Amino acid sequence: MTYEVSQITYQDTKPFILDIHYAHRMPSISYAYGLFLNGELEGIVSYGSPASPWLCKGIAGEQYKKEVIELNRLVLKNNRKNEASVLVSKSLTLLPKPKIVVSYADTAQGHTGYIYQATNFYFTGTTKPRTDIASLNGKHSRHHDGDKSKRVARSAKHRYVFFVGSKTQKKKYLKNLRYKISSYPKKEINPSYC
Repeated sequence: MTYEVSQITYQDTKPFILDIHYAHRMPSISYAYGLFLNGELEGIVSYGSPASPWLCKGIAGEQYKKEVIELNRLVLKNNRKNEASVLVSKSLTLLPKPKIVVSYADTAQGHTGYIYQATNFYFTGTTKPRTDIASLNGKHSRHHDGDKSKRVARSAKHRYVFFVGSKTQKKKYLKNLRYKISSYPKKEINPSYC
């Protein structure tokens, strides 16, 4: 099978994100790419501004905060062997340069982030479980009504980072990375979606 990966529109991502992805919620999307097989869209990956402004400064410092984006959705119709790694690896080469890409694997979904491991992301640790103010209409917690007594659990997530750019730029990013690079976690339960 020969796959092609190319840029797609926000509208193209909607059926995958709203109907297939477990979150059923549209994130901020700056760049989106599709995996095509015989002209049919088989999967999508999207990148956008991280929900947390702190994350932009926290990855590699103030000087690189505008270059941080989040791989925020990866969705495949059939999840055939190697589809996810083909889509992610090719989409990274299509992103404008330079960029610092961060992504998370949700432990509550049984994800370890095997796809990020297969595409050579750095593993930079796991966030701690916590609670957020409950959101309105199932949206992200930043869209809350201000009632701090209503809380929802946020699961621990494995954090991965990838640098897009020249060798020189990647070295600068690595030197300024504020997280310790660790060995990859194991025990993937459900590798379908990251």
